[in-house]
Amino acid sequence: MERSKRSDARRNEETLLDAAAAVFVTAGVEAPVRDIAAKAGVGMGTIYRHFPTRADLIIAVYRHQVQACAEAGPALLASCGTPYEALARWIGQFVDFLVTKHGLAAVLRSDQAGFETLHTWFLDRLLPVCDQLLHAAADAGQIRADVEALTLMRGVGNLCIGAENDNRYHARQMVEVLIAGLRVTA
Repeated sequence: MERSKRSDARRNEETLLDAAAAVFVTAGVEAPVRDIAAKAGVGMGTIYRHFPTRADLIIAVYRHQVQACAEAGPALLASCGTPYEALARWIGQFVDFLVTKHGLAAVLRSDQAGFETLHTWFLDRLLPVCDQLLHAAADAGQIRADVEALTLMRGVGNLCIGAENDNRYHARQMVEVLIAGLRVTA
């Protein structure tokens, strides 16, 4: 009985974090907690019980999305028709994550050490996944072999910055052009 409560609690927290991420995408990290609670189908007290401050919630969403992105890489590589398709789909998920995290730096500005720790954790989790996908696609002869994971992730990140201040800016389309440019032509 105890074990199912823990899995229920984990599932409820994931639902809450997914709802917060969705609200952050549309309304930013300063969105009212009541909007997040409504999206998650919980009371505001539930959010505050799990995440006493907005920064706690934002960091939890960030970590949750990084973890999901890290887990998606190998799963996509195993389930997609080609390594290139897996890479492109993973980059799409990475774009969704990056668009959600805009505003995180402003929230953590007062805690530079915490922000740097979080950024290091982000790189430690996602660089190996991106590297694995790049190597698989290059080994299959589908993309150029001279692209490093950090270079690609920085390029994608820079293309996503425009979405922060302009709702007409389509980061995903810009990144699709970048990813298409990696392809090897016959």
